[in-house]
Amino acid sequence: MFIKNYNWREIFEGNNVDEAKKRERSWNVNAKCECEIFRSKTVKIKGENDLDRNVQNDNDNKNKDNGDGGKGKNRNVIILLALSIVLTLLCWRAYDKITNGTKKEIPYSGFIEMLDGGQVENAEIYSKKIKFTTRDDDGKVDKNTYITVRINDDSLADKLSRAHEKYATTYNGKDESGSAMIGTILSYVVMIGAFYLFLSLITKRGGMMGGFGKSNAKVYMEKKTGVTFADVAGEDEAKESLTEMVDFLHNPKRYLEIGAKLPKGALLVGPPGTGKTLLAKAVAGEANVPFFSMSGSSFVEMYVGVGASRVRDLFKQAADMAPCIIFIDEIDAIGQSRDSVRGGDSEREQTLNQLLAEMDGFDTSKGIVILAATNRPETLDKALLRPGRFDRRVIVEKPDLQGRIDTLKVHSRNVKMDESVDLRELALATAGAVGADLANIINEAALTAVRAGRTMVSQADLIGAVELVFAGKEKKGKLLGEEEKKVVAYHEVGHALLVALQKHTEPVQRITIVPRTMGSLGYVWQVPEEEKYMETKAELEADIVTTLGGRAAEELKFESVTTGAANDIEQATKTVRAMITMYGMSDTFGLMQLESVQGKYLDRNAVLQCSDETAAKVDEEIRKVLSDSYDKAKKLLADHMDTLDEIAKFLIEKESITGKEFMDIFHRVENACE
Repeated sequence: MFIKNYNWREIFEGNNVDEAKKRERSWNVNAKCECEIFRSKTVKIKGENDLDRNVQNDNDNKNKDNGDGGKGKNRNVIILLALSIVLTLLCWRAYDKITNGTKKEIPYSGFIEMLDGGQVENAEIYSKKIKFTTRDDDGKVDKNTYITVRINDDSLADKLSRAHEKYATTYNGKDESGSAMIGTILSYVVMIGAFYLFLSLITKRGGMMGGFGKSNAKVYMEKKTGVTFADVAGEDEAKESLTEMVDFLHNPKRYLEIGAKLPKGALLVGPPGTGKTLLAKAVAGEANVPFFSMSGSSFVEMYVGVGASRVRDLFKQAADMAPCIIFIDEIDAIGQSRDSVRGGDSEREQTLNQLLAEMDGFDTSKGIVILAATNRPETLDKALLRPGRFDRRVIVEKPDLQGRIDTLKVHSRNVKMDESVDLRELALATAGAVGADLANIINEAALTAVRAGRTMVSQADLIGAVELVFAGKEKKGKLLGEEEKKVVAYHEVGHALLVALQKHTEPVQRITIVPRTMGSLGYVWQVPEEEKYMETKAELEADIVTTLGGRAAEELKFESVTTGAANDIEQATKTVRAMITMYGMSDTFGLMQLESVQGKYLDRNAVLQCSDETAAKVDEEIRKVLSDSYDKAKKLLADHMDTLDEIAKFLIEKESITGKEFMDIFHRVENACE
């Protein structure tokens, strides 16, 4: 595996390329959410009198509960109970029809005649009627049930007894006393209760009856000890954009006197794990106001109109508790652009239309602020993004070097660390990581120290945690054969040696051929000496040559190449394609853009914007650049085979070597050859 700028590349992993792609896309899956590290102690606001402005609201809510709310609950109980009784009666009727078939009434004399003739299969004797079933001459039982009126006949018992002895007719008397009636009533009551509970569960989950259209937003009152801006690091620009909203909630008169209005909403945009939800909670914590939290998917149900009703209910609750903050996470679930050509989801569009109407309708002077978060701003409806609804777009990007240092300080302030810890070195080693990744790294390092029986976290624990989070645990039970181990060693040293032989590369931190749980059999880890935001053409070309160095070393040293370079080839092809189609670094196509990126904060899919003929020329240009880079890699390695053999031999023996050990051997062998 070749790792550059800590963009982990799993290149020597057999045929597990698909798994490697999934792992690259799931950079943040194992990381704990940044907001989980500093949970605020929140309590539900209903029934609390912490703030004077909420006392009257609580009293109003109680009056509503005793008035219209109580009537509504009673009405719902009556409706559910009536439905349960109707369903019970229908079920019993259906059961009776299935078990008894068609009922026919016949005279008592007909019953006696059938009884004497041996046609009665079973008879049930009641006080005023007799219910029986019959059979034909072949003994086949008729599905119909016959009923006759019982008359005062003293010989009935004798006739039943003779029929039982002669024709095996069965009969029994039915108890119609009070105990029998109680059993019948209990069976009805049990079934009615079962139906009532079942319907109650449906109404709670599906939003029917009294819960129809009710908002299920969580309401919190942030305390002074909860989440504040001090708990959010590495996002100074985002915090600055939100500070004004906090100040407006604290001092609304200051802005209203001059004629300024509070921005109705702010849209937090950025990759997963950067702390968008944490920022929203920090705004509420700083302002010390009620905080309504709801996911976009919570508005949508299978019933059309429920989402719109929940939007109305949410804004009604917010108006009663103003000033407050409404936070809608993953707003793209309901805010996707409406498409008149292909049609759309009527329920989602109704919910979006209601949200647009509510955002236009409420009074900003009351102090209601709407915050929303999304990873896909390009999919949102234009009407939702216009000024007057979401007035501000706050970009929450991945932190830079100083941002990562600050984030690491926040997450490590409650972790005991020894004097060897260097957070700047750790921040350099985690370029491209988000706050959730850094929180996970600190936690994994602390767990490692505990497993080792130590009371403090060291720098070695932190570096090991970086490898654990992004490459997986070492596979202790997976032992490579001697030949495979040799191939992997030469493959990885091929990468590392080209790093040392070329300019415009980043130094090697570590080389290992220990298999990892995420599929890699080995990797080379490079760490930048300083934070960089751009790459030159020379750096990209050196990167491509280095990436192909593993396959070049295999070809030079062994009779046949292996499948271990599959991810190398993919990464190199992706880099060359970007240089040609997006960066304007091709002499053939010049500055023409041939591809665009969709999903900036998620999958970043590249979409061609050229004809098929041009696309074919692009493919030919990519093939040529890759071929030239591969030839260069082979030539450089062929000129330094002694160095390649010496470092590979040392790596096979040690399995893992540091960048310093690698460079010491490199300089010793190179100086000896000179």
